[in-house]
Order: sequence, then structure tokens, then C-alpha cells
Amino acid sequence: MTARGHRRGASATVVLFLLALAATGCGGGAVAGADGGAPGAGTVETAAVLPVAERPSAPDTSGRDLTGRDLALRSYRGKVVVLNVWGSWCAPCRAEAADLEALRGAAAPRGVELLGVNIRDRSTGPAREFERTYGLRYPSIHDPDGRLLLAFPPALLNPQAIPSTLVIDRQGRIAVAVSGPVTRARLEPLVDRVAGEDE
Repeated sequence: MTARGHRRGASATVVLFLLALAATGCGGGAVAGADGGAPGAGTVETAAVLPVAERPSAPDTSGRDLTGRDLALRSYRGKVVVLNVWGSWCAPCRAEAADLEALRGAAAPRGVELLGVNIRDRSTGPAREFERTYGLRYPSIHDPDGRLLLAFPPALLNPQAIPSTLVIDRQGRIAVAVSGPVTRARLEPLVDRVAGEDE
């Protein structure tokens, strides 16, 4: 098998693995953590890093943020974007919030931005209270019906798997997909890897 063929085979395996585990997080059943331990808050349940040649373009996600301002993913082009899908009603989302904010501050000097997509909160009030409680300083698009998520490849971002996190490279392609709650310790090396590709 050629190196190229092996890479494609490995990527197919990753995608199938993600499909099999797509119902993790708040939206579905639990699976073992990446370290083989029990699932729960603070563990990365599945993570995939996609080869550069096989990264799909992220959809042109846009909407209103929690204060009513227009917000679009395309405005972040040239930056590495950590896109986190969350809801104020989601216990694992609460568990990961402080680590995401810490990552935002640490990674900003490398051209990394965080962007949230808040789903299933019918009004912005609970979501804004969530931001205040956890000191989140990055914006989130309000997507109460989860419609924006339907534009993403379902093998990489399942609308039922909350929380979920994507890392989008500087060219606007999906480089990393994580299903389940994250910690800074597990996510930061993946973000650094993508941020370092064009340095």
C-alpha cells in the first residue's frame, strides 16, 4: 500500500470511529474516555486530526451573537478557530467552560480565536448568564434550533453530540474534531499543532 493509500485508509477509519461514537456527550450515550477510563466531565471522548489534504472546508456559519450582533465564521479567516458547540443546560459544557476560557487566553498570541455556537437555549438569557458565571470572553452564535450544525459533515460534528469542538485551520478547513467535553491539557496540543502548520 502506498503512503497516500495508507493515509486515506487511516482517515476512513477515523471517520467510521467518529460515526460509531457520534452519540456521545449530552446528546447521547456515554463511551469510554480517550485514555480508556470512564467517560464524564473533563475527558475527551473521541478526537481526530485530519490530514491536510483531506480536510473539508467549514461551512459559512453565521448568525447573531448573544447580544444581537452579526457574527460570521468567515471573518476569522487567517486565524485558527476553536469552534465549541454548547448549551447552558449541558452539564459537561459547564465542566469544560473554564478550560476553554483558559485556552483562549493562552493561545491568542498564536493567532487562535475561540467561537461558540450556543444551541437549544430558546432565549439568550440563560446563555448570557452561563457566560457571566464562567467568565467567557469569546462570542457565541445563538442557534436555538441547531440548524447551523446541519451544514457540517455529520461524521465530524453530530448535532446530537453536545458538547463538541472543532479546530479550523487558517484556510477555513476542519482540522480537528472532538466529540465530548474537553480539557485544556488535551485540547491545547491539538490546537498548537494546527497553529504551527503555517509558522
